Amino acid sequence: MTTATQKLSFVEKVGYSLGDLAANLIFQTLMTFIAFFYTDVYKIPAEAAATIIFVGGILGAFFNIFMGMIADRTNTRWGKFRPWILWTSIPFGVISLLAFSTPDFGPNGKLIYALVTYFLLVIIYSANNLPYAALSGVLTGNMEERNSLSSYRFVAVMVAQFIIQVLLLPLVLILGDGDKAEGFKNTMTIFAIVGSIFLLITFFTTKERIKPPTAEKTPVRQDLQDLSRNIPWIIMLILTILVFITLSLKGGMYIYYFKDFLSEPHLAAFLENIGFNGFIDGLNRVLTGMGLMEFKWPEDAPTSAFSLFNAGGIIFMIVGIAFSKRLADRYGKRNVFGIALFFSAVFLLLFYFYPPTAIGLVIITQILHGFAYGITIPILWAMIADVADYSEWKNHRRATAIIFSAMIFGLKVGLSIGGSLVAGILAFYGYDVDLASQNAATVNGIKLSVSIYPGLIFIIGAASLFFYEINKKMETKIETELEARRNLSNLNHE
Repeated sequence: MTTATQKLSFVEKVGYSLGDLAANLIFQTLMTFIAFFYTDVYKIPAEAAATIIFVGGILGAFFNIFMGMIADRTNTRWGKFRPWILWTSIPFGVISLLAFSTPDFGPNGKLIYALVTYFLLVIIYSANNLPYAALSGVLTGNMEERNSLSSYRFVAVMVAQFIIQVLLLPLVLILGDGDKAEGFKNTMTIFAIVGSIFLLITFFTTKERIKPPTAEKTPVRQDLQDLSRNIPWIIMLILTILVFITLSLKGGMYIYYFKDFLSEPHLAAFLENIGFNGFIDGLNRVLTGMGLMEFKWPEDAPTSAFSLFNAGGIIFMIVGIAFSKRLADRYGKRNVFGIALFFSAVFLLLFYFYPPTAIGLVIITQILHGFAYGITIPILWAMIADVADYSEWKNHRRATAIIFSAMIFGLKVGLSIGGSLVAGILAFYGYDVDLASQNAATVNGIKLSVSIYPGLIFIIGAASLFFYEINKKMETKIETELEARRNLSNLNHE
C-alpha cells in the first residue's frame, strides 16, 4: 500500500481525535488545576503538594519507557496500539475520578491518598496515551495526511482545553452547589464517563496500516541503542520536557496571577465595560424564562476574568492550529515550530511588565500568545511521527511506540517539574491561602512564573531546534525512500 493511497476518512480523523479530547479532559485539569486542587480544595500544604506532583509524576514518567517497549511488542488481531486504548478506557475514567476526590482523612492520610492516586493516574495515562500517540504513526505513512490528522486532533485538544480552562470552575460551582470539593468530584464523574465512551469510539473507528517488516523482531537492547544514536529523538525529548514544564508552570500559576496580582476593581470594571456581565445576566433570564437552571458563572471578578482570559487564548489557539498544516506543508515542521514558539515566548515575557490595572493588555497579549502557540501544537506530535520514520529509514527497523515514549516521558517529566514548581514557588515566596492579600515577594514570584520563567524556557526550546536535522527537504526524502522500501517489501511477500 503506497502512502498516496493511505488517505484517512473524515470519520477516522474525527474518531481518532476524540481519544485526545477524552485524555485532555483529565490532562488539562492536571496541568491547570492540580496545584490549586491540592492547596485550596483538599487543603494540602504547598510544600507537600509540590513533592506529591514531582515524585508521582517522575515515577510515572519512567514507567513510560517500559510502556513503549511493551506496546511495540504487542501483537493482536486489532494491531499493536489500538488494544491498549480499549483496555485502558474504563480504568482511566475510574482513576481520574479517584484522583480528584477528597476523602476525609487526617493530614498524613491525605498525603498518602493524594500521592497514590496521582501516581496511579499518571501510570494509566501512560498506558493509554502512549499507544494512542503511537497510533498516529501507523494510521498512515503520508506526511500531509499526518499533518491533517494532527490538526483534527488538536482542535479536539482545544475543545477539551476550553472546557477545562473556561468552564471547569463554573461546572464545579453548579455541580457542587458552591462546595468545591463536591463540585470537583461530580464534574470528574461526568468527564470519566464521557472520556471512556470517546476512547471506545477511537478504538472502533481507526485502523493500523503501517506494519513493521515481517521478519523484524528487535531485542530491547537494540531499541535502546537505536534511540541513543537518534539525535532528532533526543532533541524532541528535550523540547517536549521544556514545552510541558512551561505549559504546566504558567497554566497552574495563571489563577494566582488573577487572584493575587491583577486589580479586582479593574477586573470588575473591565467585565462590565465589555458587556460580559450583561451577557451572563441576559443568558440567565433566557434560561430561567424557559424553566431551566441558571448558568452559575463565577461571581468574583478574578475567577470570572480568568475564565474569559483562557477563552480568548484558546479560541485563537484554534485559529493558529488552522494555519499550522499549510505552514508546515510549505516551510517544514521544524522551521515553523521554532519561529512560532519564539514569538509565543515573547508574548509571555510581556506579562511581567504590565501594571495590575492593565486588564485589556493582559487579555490581548494572551490572545496573541494563543495564536502563536496554537501553530506549534499539531506540529509537535507530527514531528514525533517523523522521528519514528527517521529511525526506520536510518536503521531499517521500526519501533514506533518507544519513539513516541519520548513524547509521553517528556510530557510527564515536564508536567511533574512544572506542576511541582507551581506549588514549590508558591511555598518559596511565602504563599498563604488564608491571607486576603499576599505579600509583595509572593506576588512578584507569581508574576515571574507566568512570564519570565516560562518565556525563557520556551526560547531555550526554540533554540534546541537548531540541532534537529529533519527539515522540509529531509521529510520528503524519508517519505519517498520509505514508500519505495515498503512497496518492495510488500511485493516480495506476495
